[in-house]
Amino acid sequence: MTDKAFCVVGGGTMGQTFTRALISNGLAQPGAITICEIADARRASLAAELGVVTTADPVEAAKDAPVVFMAVKPQDFPSLGQTLQGLILPQQLVISIMAGVAIHALRDHLGHRAVVRAMPNTPAQIGQGLTAWTAPPEVSESQRAQVAEMLQTLGQQIYVPDERHIDMATAVSGSGPGFLFLILEAMIDGAVQIGMRRDLASELVLQTALGSAAYAQESGLHPALLRDMVTSPGGTTAEGLRAMEQNGVRAGMMEAIIAAYRRTQELGDS
Repeated sequence: MTDKAFCVVGGGTMGQTFTRALISNGLAQPGAITICEIADARRASLAAELGVVTTADPVEAAKDAPVVFMAVKPQDFPSLGQTLQGLILPQQLVISIMAGVAIHALRDHLGHRAVVRAMPNTPAQIGQGLTAWTAPPEVSESQRAQVAEMLQTLGQQIYVPDERHIDMATAVSGSGPGFLFLILEAMIDGAVQIGMRRDLASELVLQTALGSAAYAQESGLHPALLRDMVTSPGGTTAEGLRAMEQNGVRAGMMEAIIAAYRRTQELGDS
């Protein structure tokens, strides 16, 4: 029997993603990971597919686990915290990816001080994610190094010293893939509208987005400057950008970020 190394509370998409990343990057053997999941069918699937230990009991899952990874819905945390209140030992480390659940709320509900708040995003499922995270002084330097190593398995990780940046990151990088998927969908639909086959339109749009993001990242130039570089006076791009501005694309995207940020704060207050 392998000694327990990790407990993952919540066997949904991100809980599974984190578990797979730990295993594939050699940070833990499957038998050293316990996943707590209340759905019987999903619990059986996780055990069969990943080879991990599963349970429906969060107390059993968290017991003796050096790292407890919280991946349940924010609205489910108060009852979970009540169940685990005072049972997590001082030497254990809690990492939460629950949107809007502040560090003080984690501490109050769990009765535990060494907590990390993190926000990964959907591309973590293919190792291309971005995770912003922060930790209070009670999390030691060695634990912080361990957190960075764990989160790096999901893609890139960024430590932020101020917790308010986690709510901002939730709106920008956490919700951001959903906003970008809508833009991609709209571009594909536009291409189909002018007569292009959908499979070809999808290929063109996805590679254009991928290449543009990589170019922006590698060049280090401001997006406005990059946009100017591909916009000839009176040309096709200029005409398309005019239509986008007239239809409120810029304002709509800005409002999406603001709305997501407000919702994150609401979740934290609930």
